[in-house]
Amino acid sequence: MKTKKIIGMLTAMTMALPMAGVAETSAQTKGVMRDMTTAEIVKDMGIGINLGNTMEACGDWIAQYSDNSVQAYETSWGSPVVTKEMIQGMADEGFGVLRIPVAWSNRMENDGKYTIDSELMARVTEIVDWTLETNMYAIINIHWDNGWVNKFPDNKDESMKRFQVMWEQISDNFKDYGDHLMFESQNEELGWETLWNPWGGTEGKAESYGLVNEINQKFVDVVRNSGGNNDQRHLLISGYNTGIDRVCDPLFKMPNDPANRMAISVHYYTPAGFAILEDKDESWAKARSTWGTDDDYKELDGWMDMMKTNYADKGIPVIIGEYGCPTKGKEAESVRKFLSSVCKSAYDRGLCPVLWSTPGGHYDRDTYKLADQLLKAEYDKITGGKKPAELPQESTETTTTTTTTTTTTETTTTTTETTTTTTETTTTSTETTTAPETTTTTVESTTVSEETTTSTTEEKATLLGDANLDGQVSLADAVLIMQSLANPEKYGEKGSDPTHITTAGKKNADCCNVGDGVTNKDALTVQKYMLKLISEFPESAQD
Repeated sequence: MKTKKIIGMLTAMTMALPMAGVAETSAQTKGVMRDMTTAEIVKDMGIGINLGNTMEACGDWIAQYSDNSVQAYETSWGSPVVTKEMIQGMADEGFGVLRIPVAWSNRMENDGKYTIDSELMARVTEIVDWTLETNMYAIINIHWDNGWVNKFPDNKDESMKRFQVMWEQISDNFKDYGDHLMFESQNEELGWETLWNPWGGTEGKAESYGLVNEINQKFVDVVRNSGGNNDQRHLLISGYNTGIDRVCDPLFKMPNDPANRMAISVHYYTPAGFAILEDKDESWAKARSTWGTDDDYKELDGWMDMMKTNYADKGIPVIIGEYGCPTKGKEAESVRKFLSSVCKSAYDRGLCPVLWSTPGGHYDRDTYKLADQLLKAEYDKITGGKKPAELPQESTETTTTTTTTTTTTETTTTTTETTTTTTETTTTSTETTTAPETTTTTVESTTVSEETTTSTTEEKATLLGDANLDGQVSLADAVLIMQSLANPEKYGEKGSDPTHITTAGKKNADCCNVGDGVTNKDALTVQKYMLKLISEFPESAQD
């Protein structure tokens, strides 16, 4: 099929309806900076939820087979177009903070200037405004963003320039927003196995930690010098790979901050066999369908105690920026028990737990409610049914109107038919899962056993296109193929990330011009197949 026809089809699917007006978040609430410590802010957040697999969705194939609109990226990993009602529903379910992961490099010109696309900036601003209107807090970050952060060890100067320029733009855009908006330096990528292999001794460890600390310091310096309310903005510092054991290592240092308004971010996906794997074993963990033994609770509380002792008790508040588990291959009661137990263990210690939720996951983006209302009941028991509190009002005499980001007339709701091509996607993120915790007390051994490796180089494809071996061909497979090519150290055949492509997965991924190895054409072919532009995988590449 001709490229123009492909683009035409996708354009029709993602065409936005013009807005009658822009989002109206009052300056009286949006610009308030209260005399509160970061610990008080984090406590006020209560519990939170992620807008996962949405504004951080990325991939070179998106521009090639869509109209390259902001909405095309927003919906490319399976999400319907975000609406105000969807955000309001999160607040109504009792969440007090919404973490909004963002891939700011989408639609960015390749000219070395790293200018963030104005329409993308406007769309993120609109979602932040909707969040603040519900009285929830909002957290925005630089997420995986197609993996450019992984280049820091190889090209530090250029990567640091990019990091600085991007945060200068983000900070400037939101400089007049109040303390209900928090900036997070980065997601999980700070920490590089090319510098230090955590399972191979200490060589390069100090260098890798030093670079993480330097990047976080740059983040604080840029924000504090960006004007407006940013000299007092509450900041979230990304821990080393957001792993609890690595963040509690003495080599990790919190930045120097003249405002002393910082929290630390870690993620929790332990035990990996339950919280990451679905129903297939890997060499580094065995899939589990249940959770809730005495040892499970002891392990959970041990990790939360570690963050409380090393950070919260020392005046550095903690946000568990992601925690979660898949539902596929899991006992429903165990899923509910795990999620509510992690939430309670963190919340009872004064830590803020933020649920990782993706399209088709724990929060239903069509009904605007938690998919499991028994889970909501458990959350309500933990928080006492707390809802986001009303924002304070500034006096009219001191109100300063800020409208630098209200040019969003072309970034509104598109038809929800865009989700029809990804109905088979799983509930877990294809890029945001974290590797299992790696201290000697955990059940997830980091030693890779030869006996437990099930794939061999002699294996043949069992289902063309099924790169992640979940028994179906979906958008997640195209994403994994692109990640394995863009970042082989993390997502390649021997990658460090738990979701990396396996030998058997590579056999399945080689679905275009079978036998030539895995290339970008394979990811594009999976996309064509998902869009029903082709009915079977071709033996050779096609236009």
